[in-house]
Amino acid sequence: MLNKKFLGAAALVLGLLPLAHAAGQYPDRPIRMVIPFAAGGPADMVGREFAILFGEALGQPVVVVNAGGGHGVPALNQVLGAPADGYTLLMPASGNMTVPSKVMQDKNVLELLAPISLLTQSPHVLVVSAKLPVHTTQELVDYARAHPGKVNFGSAGVGGVAHLGMELFKSQAKVDVVHVPYRGTSQVITDLASGQVQALFSSMPSLKPMIDKGAVTALAMTAPSSGSDTSKLPVLSDTLPGVEYTTWYGLFAKAGTPPEVLEKLNRAVVQTLKNPALNEKFDSQGVEFVSSTPQQLADLVRKDTQKWTQLIEEAGIVID
Repeated sequence: MLNKKFLGAAALVLGLLPLAHAAGQYPDRPIRMVIPFAAGGPADMVGREFAILFGEALGQPVVVVNAGGGHGVPALNQVLGAPADGYTLLMPASGNMTVPSKVMQDKNVLELLAPISLLTQSPHVLVVSAKLPVHTTQELVDYARAHPGKVNFGSAGVGGVAHLGMELFKSQAKVDVVHVPYRGTSQVITDLASGQVQALFSSMPSLKPMIDKGAVTALAMTAPSSGSDTSKLPVLSDTLPGVEYTTWYGLFAKAGTPPEVLEKLNRAVVQTLKNPALNEKFDSQGVEFVSSTPQQLADLVRKDTQKWTQLIEEAGIVID
C-alpha cells in the first residue's frame, strides 16, 4: 500500500507541472511593448528598431503600442491592467519612472513594475531654431538675458526630462525663459524648425534629420558621448556648471511576473543589445545601448528619482 505522504507529495508535484511547462514555453504568442510616447519621437524610433531584434531573440513578434501623454500613466495603466505573464511590457523613458506627478506621488513604481533591463543611456542635445541668431550656449544665454521672457523652450510635457533640463538651464544661466509643453517631441521639432519655439532639449535620434537639413542648430550636449555626431559637440556643463544629466530607456513588466519569465526576457535583451546592426544604426545619434541586471535598473530608478524630486521642489514645479 502506497504511503499517503508520498501520494500527497506526488500530487503536489504533478499539480505544479502544467505551470512549469507553461513557463518553459514562454513566449508562445506575440508580446506587446507599450511606449508612453506618440509615434515619431525618440522613444518610438529606438523602441521600434529594438522590438524587431528583440522579437527575433525571443522567437515571437514584439508589437509596439504607442500610448502618449499623461506623464506616462495611460501607458502604465495598460501594463497594470494586463496579466502579470510577460506578454505586456513597458518601455518608458527615465522621466516616466523618476519624475513624481500628482497621479503617481503616492505610488512606488518599483512596487507596481518588475525591472527587466536598462536599454539605452544617452545625453540630451540642446538645440535652437536656425531662425535664432545664436550658435553657442553662451550666445543663447546672452540672447535670453537680452530678451527676457521671449525665448520659448518646447518639451514633450510638463515634468519630462526635457522640461527639467530647461529648468536646470534656467537656474544655472539665471535667465527668464518660457516653457511650452507639447504632447510629443515630433510636434515640438516641427514648431522649432518654423521658429514658433526657439529651443529644445531632446535626444539626437529625433533631432538629427532637422539638424542635417539646417533647420535647427545643435549647441551642446548634457553629458559626454562617444557617438560619431554627438562627440563633436561641446558639453553644456563647460559653459553652465551643474547642467549635466542623461536620459535612458528601460524595459519593465508588471510586478508579479514569474521570475523565470523575467530572466528569459533579460537574457533576450542582453542578446539583442549586442547586435552590431542596432548599435551601428544609432551610434552616430549618440544613443548608447546598455543592458543591466534588474537590480541595477531598480537602483538607477531610485537615484534619478531623488535627483529630479529635489529639482522639482526647488523650482516649485507642479506636475499634474
